[in-house]
Amino acid sequence: MGVFRFNDNYAAPTKEQRERYMKGETEELHFGPDGQIVLILYSEAAYLKDDIDGVRILFTGFKDKQKVQDEVRRLVEYHQQKDNRTGSDHGFH
Repeated sequence: MGVFRFNDNYAAPTKEQRERYMKGETEELHFGPDGQIVLILYSEAAYLKDDIDGVRILFTGFKDKQKVQDEVRRLVEYHQQKDNRTGSDHGFH
């Protein structure tokens, strides 16, 4: 099992990963600005899509699937801080 990171919108889990982990019933949750951070939960995996930066992360197996909540929290905080810096006249240039 493991964590697989894809760093752009066009990268995606392989066909083998999709067939092995991304099957069955799903639960989809949205976070962050305009719900652009999407978490899709599968029985054996969690797929996290950050549509703001185009990052995709596939967490597989029970142990690694538990890490997804920390990553969601980290991404939401990162984008909030980024928005605060860019939306303020007091940010660093």
